Amino acid sequence: MHTLIKNAKVMGPQSFTGDILIADGKISALGRHLFAPADATIIDAKNNAVLPGLVDVHVHFREPGFDQKETIKTGAAAAAHGGFTTVVAMPNLDPVPDNVIDLRQLIKKNHSDAKIHVEQFAAITKGLHSNDVADYQALKDAGALGFSNDGVGIQDAATMYQAMQAAARVDAPIVAHIQDDGLMAGGVISTGTKAQAFGLPGINHVSESAQLARDLTLAEATGVHYHACHVSTKQSVELIRDAKARGVNVTAEATPHHLLLDYEHIPANDPNYKMNPPLRAEMDRLALLDGLEDGTIDMIATDHAPHTAEDKAGDFSTAAFGIVGSETAFALLYTSLVKSGRFTLDQLIQWMSTNPAKAFGLPAGTIGIGQPADLTIIDLNKQYKIDANTWLSKGKNSPFIGREVSGQVLYTLADGQIAYEEENK
Repeated sequence: MHTLIKNAKVMGPQSFTGDILIADGKISALGRHLFAPADATIIDAKNNAVLPGLVDVHVHFREPGFDQKETIKTGAAAAAHGGFTTVVAMPNLDPVPDNVIDLRQLIKKNHSDAKIHVEQFAAITKGLHSNDVADYQALKDAGALGFSNDGVGIQDAATMYQAMQAAARVDAPIVAHIQDDGLMAGGVISTGTKAQAFGLPGINHVSESAQLARDLTLAEATGVHYHACHVSTKQSVELIRDAKARGVNVTAEATPHHLLLDYEHIPANDPNYKMNPPLRAEMDRLALLDGLEDGTIDMIATDHAPHTAEDKAGDFSTAAFGIVGSETAFALLYTSLVKSGRFTLDQLIQWMSTNPAKAFGLPAGTIGIGQPADLTIIDLNKQYKIDANTWLSKGKNSPFIGREVSGQVLYTLADGQIAYEEENK
């Protein structure tokens, strides 16, 4: 089966303008005026940008157990709408994929229900909340990409040390939700002016950085690949920078919302601004941007966290933590960081495709002959207002609704097959 993408403006390290020929899910030729068989699917890119498919190593698809919030099918469709061809799903599900039987069933459904590549993390500990480390060799053999208890910080240092030793033995990453519950103090918003203005209990930045300091020490001792999820504080960036300088095998991600918003942007006691970790101070947001620029932060990941309207009703004191991000990430970041001149499009591609693929050993992130035909075609000049009614996710919980952005995904192809096509091209 063949597909020919004509008039492509390929972006990234292998940039050129021309055609892309796809055969049996892989890129078979790059060049000008390529010939395709008579039965080939023809896509005219119309000189729009063609990027290596975006890669998101942090999504919550909620199935099984919480299908009212999202399903694998709706979550994958939303990711494709946002230009993502590969995502990695978190294991805070019911049942938790902490054993081979449940993990295999989940991976099978990821493959059957998604038009993009959905990889799966298994749990660090059984049931997420225990100190009983799972069988990593068996889970890796069953298809786990790595191990995470996202949503739950590992509170016991001995458990994390044991988990890192076990993960190192099977050459798999520990993907950490960094949170010391004893320092959370029942907080629902970052400490600072907005917590005071709204009369809400605050979350101190040390609840993240203190546990991160512990984990980096343990990672250095074990040699494990340690990945820090949704880094949000200046202190955390400094800790990771220092650890990398010492040779610790650490990678880190930041979310679009922590890069673009700080707590001074919260207009009211609006739960669409409630996430964990919370929006921090401006100095933290700026430190994250600097960390991206100097390589301390390796990648951008959405932490796509859909909830029902009921879950996000009320205010900060009652609503669930988390926002959606799959369908808005690229346009928000391109508009705010690239069009503003802060970064280049090539840098954004590195952070949203090349680097996450490389860090987790995924066959993605580049456009080249013989590579999987995972491609995203984007009209970078298309301006529009973010509208939740156009989303394919079940979740509509976002502080970015109504924002003017540029960069509309026209096509998303995974293994050469169209996973998303914009109707109003």
